[in-house]
Amino acid sequence: MNRLTRRSLLGAGGLLAASTLVGTRSKAQASPAPPPPWGDRPGGEALAQGLEGLGDAQRYEAFADQFLAGNVPGFLRLLTPVELVAPAGHVGAQRATVYVSPDYLAVGTNEDHLRVPLDLPQAARVARSLGMALPTPRIVDAVYAAASTVLAPSPLPPTSQMRSLPYVVRHNMLVERARAGRSVLPLIAGHKKDLVLTKRLRAQPDRVAIYGWHRPDGRPIQPLSLVHGKGYADYSHGVRLIARYTVVDGVQVDLFEAMADPAMAALFSDEGCVEDADGLMG
Repeated sequence: MNRLTRRSLLGAGGLLAASTLVGTRSKAQASPAPPPPWGDRPGGEALAQGLEGLGDAQRYEAFADQFLAGNVPGFLRLLTPVELVAPAGHVGAQRATVYVSPDYLAVGTNEDHLRVPLDLPQAARVARSLGMALPTPRIVDAVYAAASTVLAPSPLPPTSQMRSLPYVVRHNMLVERARAGRSVLPLIAGHKKDLVLTKRLRAQPDRVAIYGWHRPDGRPIQPLSLVHGKGYADYSHGVRLIARYTVVDGVQVDLFEAMADPAMAALFSDEGCVEDADGLMG
């Protein structure tokens, strides 16, 4: 069931405005930050050409640098509300709204952008720089259920080139063809696996947790997995950013504090209380 009720609360301030709202506990709406001076940045095609020949870690860092410098498609400057409902029988908070990026992290423009995978260190760097977080599997499921545009997965052959830039570019082209002009706003899903937060990372801090890539029937191709090291990323991985503020039963709270609270944690995770969620990003 699509539970979207409105567009972003952040307006023109975009993703960078999220950091101004972290840690607040008021019902009142905060004023969005002014738009940053984006300046001229390379489109997705030119950027891909300029990064040819870089190693994996260098490429992930370059992608993150571009994103944090403001080379961001306009549609990613908005956040979309997604509603979470407590599991049946839960005693405590019953409803929450999280604010998520409408698509996976991309660089470039609306007309010429490239969805880019990041390893966990660079994904955490981007999230923390913007006062945001990575989702849990429960949030990923909610995003998929709420999406206004749903794409079927487009897997590429599992070869030694899965981490390569040509594979990233090729898969982005497949996603754009599948989208066929449909808007990414207010929310698009189904076309990538998510980097996620899970308590299992506590025991395996050298790994990255991956989940999702839902089939049309709603079942994920990728169950929660920690098989890869934290420096791994391939064409199928996406970084969906989640605001560090959430509204729980009408009150605005910090997402990580809510995940650690026994009365609220079940809204955001199927693993019970998640303490020090920020630390799970490494």
